[in-house]
Amino acid sequence: MTKIHYLVVQHDGGWTYKLGDVMAETFATHDEALAAARSAAERQHQGGETVPISWEDENGVWHEEIADGSDRPDADVIDS
Repeated sequence: MTKIHYLVVQHDGGWTYKLGDVMAETFATHDEALAAARSAAERQHQGGETVPISWEDENGVWHEEIADGSDRPDADVIDS
């Protein structure tokens, strides 16, 4: 199982959470950003439908796969 970490950080005069290098919107307070990060992590645990997906890699090549709706990552929140 894949493990992912949402990280709560200061950003742009407020607070946000990020996953890797991708940041969410900026929140006015730390508590708002923390609550949003916890909500995002919780939603990662919810299963979905098994569906076909298409995605483009860094070389511009498109790939077709089947995304297993029950294959969910283990998500948590790290509060900096």
